[in-house]
Amino acid sequence: MAPPREGSALLQGRVVCGLCGSRMHVHYNVRRGGQDVPNYVCAGRGRLYGDPSCQSVLGTEIDAAVGKLLVEAVTPVAIELTLAIQQEINTRLEQADGLRHRQVERAQYEADHARHRYMQVDPANRLVADSLEADWNARLRALDEAQQEYQLQRTGDRNAASEQEHKRILDLATDLPKAWSDPNTPQRERKRMLALLIEDVTLLKQRQVTVEVRFRGGATTTLTLPRPLTAQQLRAAHEDVRQEIDRLLDEYTDTQIAKILNERGLQTGTGDPFDQTSVQWVRFSAKYKSLKQRLLDAGWISCKQICLQLDVSRTTLAKRRLEGSVRGRLCNDGGEWLYWPLNLIAQDMTSQSPIPFNAQEVIPTARGAL
Repeated sequence: MAPPREGSALLQGRVVCGLCGSRMHVHYNVRRGGQDVPNYVCAGRGRLYGDPSCQSVLGTEIDAAVGKLLVEAVTPVAIELTLAIQQEINTRLEQADGLRHRQVERAQYEADHARHRYMQVDPANRLVADSLEADWNARLRALDEAQQEYQLQRTGDRNAASEQEHKRILDLATDLPKAWSDPNTPQRERKRMLALLIEDVTLLKQRQVTVEVRFRGGATTTLTLPRPLTAQQLRAAHEDVRQEIDRLLDEYTDTQIAKILNERGLQTGTGDPFDQTSVQWVRFSAKYKSLKQRLLDAGWISCKQICLQLDVSRTTLAKRRLEGSVRGRLCNDGGEWLYWPLNLIAQDMTSQSPIPFNAQEVIPTARGAL
């Protein structure tokens, strides 16, 4: 396993995909302020079969939960139990190592015996010599395979902690909580402390995120965490602010709404002042209709349509709007105008109902709205 690096991902190199069993890699997203946010990404199927990635899980909450679990789990009794279990496993591994070593010795004996038989044969008897030489070569190959398998298994089984490592683990019972919470402790050191007690962590993202922590010695603990908020959810304004934006959209453009909200001291989900773009984003994410669409739904028509009704040019229409003979209002921050159609003006005069707001007479401002 790769040594700990300086990145903020606490579980670097220890995360296993709960879907395909592959090791998950760390990808960092840089947020405002230069903060590196880790994502644990599994590309196992994509790497092997060209399929999309299995899953990607935001690591911030997972790292915090595993770190808290580690500090709570590190007690002298828990560590002693872990070491006792690990010692039992080491004993069994040593027994298995002895059996494999005897297999190597057996293969060595058979190879030596085959060599002795070949060396004793009469060179003149070529058929027997060739047969004994082939048998010797076969025994040598079997010996080589047995030695390689032995070394491979022996290397894989060298996970038993030495006495010095046992002492280091026991010392963690008092040292780890203090060192872990110390803001001056580098993240690399936290990873090293975690590596002493945790073997790996398996992640499975569904409606919730299942985090299975496997400690050294075989003990496991399962955590269930809510799915991390998406970037869209993190940037979302508070529900009260969104409702206020929805109400203001009946009368104001995005830029005007941003000015109103800022004068009221309201902020975006990330704590920033509002601007035209952030108001637009709230509109799109919440699926609110824009001022223009609301006016169109209320019966207002475009410049082209009113010109056809009046049979005039755009220039003449603008003059009539300034004179007050045509009702018009701005519908967005791009300077686009909408107009109250002639047939509805006639209906308004017949019913004596109030004529809708005329933006060319009073352009709404943020301060005026308050």
